[in-house]
Amino acid sequence: MTEQAPAGGTRAAEESRAKTGSPPLFRVIMHNDDFTSMEFVVEMLEKIFHKPPTEANRIMLNIHFKGMGICGIFPAEIAETKIDRVHARARSEGFPLRCSMEPA
Repeated sequence: MTEQAPAGGTRAAEESRAKTGSPPLFRVIMHNDDFTSMEFVVEMLEKIFHKPPTEANRIMLNIHFKGMGICGIFPAEIAETKIDRVHARARSEGFPLRCSMEPA
């Protein structure tokens, strides 16, 4: 025989499940500039955002021709971390590459 939880225990579990939800998501956007090389942009998309080469090239061309491209959609902390990594790598290579985030 299985033991049944008291009615209050089941209700508490249901209430806690109802309160927890998915964290809000944010788009990470990479912006075009006149100095960062296309190869570096593709490298960042592959290494930091884990994009396959064909998708990284497509996003890079969007950035180049349209002024910006969406790198991915993530929870806030992950988006901020990825942006910080891109900015640090760009700075170390001498590029002014910029990323930003907006609610998805």
